[in-house]
Amino acid sequence: MEEKSNHNKGENGSYTPPKGSCVEDTLVLRKNEKVEYKAVADWIILQKDEKPAAEMFYAAYFKKNDHENRPITFVFNGGPGAASAFLHMGAMGPKKVGFNPDGTVPKPPVKIIDNPDSWLIFTDLVFIDPIGTGFSRTIDKEKNNKENEKKEGNNKKEYYKLKRDLESLGEFIQKLLSQYHRWDSPCFIAGESYGGFRVAKLARLLQEGYGIGLNGAIIISPAMEFVTLDPSDYDILHWIDTFPSMALAAAIHNKSKLFNSQDDHAKIAKEAEIFATTELNQLLIKGLNTENSDKIVQKMALFLGLEENLIKVNAGRISIDVFIRHLLKSERKVCGRYDASITTIDPFPDREKYEGPDPTLFGIERLFMAGINTLLRKNIGLKIDRDYHLLSMEVNESWETDIKKHALDSQVGATDDLRYAMCINPHMQILISHGYYDLITPYHSSNRLVANMKLTEEQKKNLTVQHFSGGHMFYSWLESNQSFKKVIEEIYHKAIY
Repeated sequence: MEEKSNHNKGENGSYTPPKGSCVEDTLVLRKNEKVEYKAVADWIILQKDEKPAAEMFYAAYFKKNDHENRPITFVFNGGPGAASAFLHMGAMGPKKVGFNPDGTVPKPPVKIIDNPDSWLIFTDLVFIDPIGTGFSRTIDKEKNNKENEKKEGNNKKEYYKLKRDLESLGEFIQKLLSQYHRWDSPCFIAGESYGGFRVAKLARLLQEGYGIGLNGAIIISPAMEFVTLDPSDYDILHWIDTFPSMALAAAIHNKSKLFNSQDDHAKIAKEAEIFATTELNQLLIKGLNTENSDKIVQKMALFLGLEENLIKVNAGRISIDVFIRHLLKSERKVCGRYDASITTIDPFPDREKYEGPDPTLFGIERLFMAGINTLLRKNIGLKIDRDYHLLSMEVNESWETDIKKHALDSQVGATDDLRYAMCINPHMQILISHGYYDLITPYHSSNRLVANMKLTEEQKKNLTVQHFSGGHMFYSWLESNQSFKKVIEEIYHKAIY
């Protein structure tokens, strides 16, 4: 079905933005304490050449009668192409979708419940959907004839670019701070996955290019350097980074020959990290012909619960797809890429390649899709005929890296920007956090990057690295979300006071 127009036209053909909505509500906490707040669902109009160019949608929560010096936090997810619904209704917002305590998805229909671990307790919240996600869209230009149409082209994908995306977020945050008179509020940004990459980049850009001072930057399950996302036979970083998470996953499923599900996370992680950065590192650099390669392969098999021959065939480079398919193959199960502790049945066990669903991506889509549409349309009362794009593959597949100066420039990352930002603002507090079972953005990658940031002792006091049980969205685990919220509250207190 063709989606209706992205924008409205007035009687004289002028642009009219879509109409937002707001309601007042109350968040009930565990000890029957209550937080009264106003929920707003609306758009900020982005400009180009002093004309409307895009409608960026947001959902915001403001505690009633408490704006004096109250922090404000801007939140977005990643992808690229993911709307903010995951952090909005999974971790931070006053309402959340109901997961089972272990992060698995309950049977439909969706249940929306009060979130006693909401960050609204200590900060106002603004959840941003980047252009092309959620209800955010570009505004079609007026085209008088085919010649102008050909000349102007379609601006739909203008914001599907690394740098342009960051600029749109900077413009949005400036406009919202002005609209709500919040320039004097303590300001934080938080993002997940590619959103974590955005946070690290914006930690510099917002302060240096938009005049927005940051008290803190919260980086959740980030992909900080693109090189770690593109494994090959000729590098070693990706394989080293994913190994500890695979070892932890093997242990929780009782497939490891060295550990089991009852062993301490920290102990497993430490031994797996040591092995990955020493013996496995040696094997990956020198190949299977290196000295002691057989012993290294044997030990790798003990850690991961895989056959030695499988490891040899892959020359020690066990990909995510190989691991999730073979770890529980005897049980006809596969692990999730985003949370390897969660499993599903392999619908096609006799086929060479895995063609089934990922339980931690496609398994949760129905939950968040139903949840965000119910919240915005029913609870907050937003009236809009366009579809909510939870995960836009069009955005993801169209994404461009528009910061390269040459075709051979390959080092695309955000860690340098974070280091730079920590120098221009020595007061900014930073948290980097992961789930232990996340194979897509493994925790060890951030550990390694932080260790190489060359921070001074004073700077190290401003950066906290904390990981939790669970996967990419570790906050779907009840216990992890409770712990996460406590850590965040401490970060905010330190950043403000």
